[in-house]
Amino acid sequence: MAYPHNQNSALKILVFGAGAIGTYFGGSLILAGHQVVFVEQQKMVEQLLEHGLRLDLTLDERRKTKEAFVIASRAFVIAPSLEEALKFGPFDVALFALKSFDTPVALEGMKPFADKLPPILCLSNGVQNEQFIAEALGKDKVIYGTVTTAIGRRGAGDIVLEKLRGVGIAAGHPLSEKLVAVFNDAFLKCRLYAKPHSMKWSKMLTNLVGNPTSAILNMTAAEVFADKKLYKIEIEMLSECLVVMAAQKFEVVDLPGTPVMALAFATKLPLWLSKPFLARAAGSGRGAKMPSFHIDLYSGRGKSEVEYLHGAVVEAGKKHNIPTPVNELLTTTLLALTNREIPLEEYANQPEKFLSKVKSLKSI
Repeated sequence: MAYPHNQNSALKILVFGAGAIGTYFGGSLILAGHQVVFVEQQKMVEQLLEHGLRLDLTLDERRKTKEAFVIASRAFVIAPSLEEALKFGPFDVALFALKSFDTPVALEGMKPFADKLPPILCLSNGVQNEQFIAEALGKDKVIYGTVTTAIGRRGAGDIVLEKLRGVGIAAGHPLSEKLVAVFNDAFLKCRLYAKPHSMKWSKMLTNLVGNPTSAILNMTAAEVFADKKLYKIEIEMLSECLVVMAAQKFEVVDLPGTPVMALAFATKLPLWLSKPFLARAAGSGRGAKMPSFHIDLYSGRGKSEVEYLHGAVVEAGKKHNIPTPVNELLTTTLLALTNREIPLEEYANQPEKFLSKVKSLKSI
């Protein structure tokens, strides 16, 4: 399919990784006429050079197409190392959307090239990645961002838009407003946010829902929410996060296509009244996928983002003398499963066994 190409105001953009998010953003920006260079592993480089990119964006009615966009490899650059990618610079901005557990290693590889790197828009989940980037590369190199759109990955460079919500970019950086305009021109549905930490913590609040319980119990989010006692754990976990946010003076804000304020308000309602709303929130944001913690645990990769999400709630709680026992239990249990300190079968499909552990910790 033919696609628009406008070189008059084209940016040169470095994209770390060509996974689901990287392909969606990089591909959308290519379609809007920008120059994109991906950094990926050699195996992925070979696959993308052979097959190019395929973006099924038919869900977005604004694009007025029933066909997927196919972008030939000649329309972009993909390099097997950052050193090689930087030869195609200088760049206006870089996009960073790696898993939080991959951030430290990635930054070690980026440090030697700090002076050649452009400002980095961080789209990763969690609330610590921007801090890590600032410490490694400098505060001027960081732009806070968040993604609420759900993207499915069918294969290398082959993605499908599952739920169009949008992107948040924090104000305060010289590039912020320009990036919002560029992203909107690329149909990415972008909004500017005045308070970066409120934006990031609000996004994390949505990532907490039904995530560790699903992995620990090997149950879908829907199954977790159908159990009254498990649902009560979800409410307690979210309530702890909200108290920690308030202590840091971070506000709950709505994100593109995501009513986070209503999610927070629901924790104050009677369980029977809040459950339908939170159940929808637990499943709808993930498209057709299992929660990310479950995917990571059962992939056998030996890593989990739980320490960067629920663990971040625990860490901030300790700094402000706020108890977060439920988040701490979820974090330590899932990390123990991830590290194979306890077998995957320990709590799989055994909610009562896990509930007894919760009750011994705190009456819920």
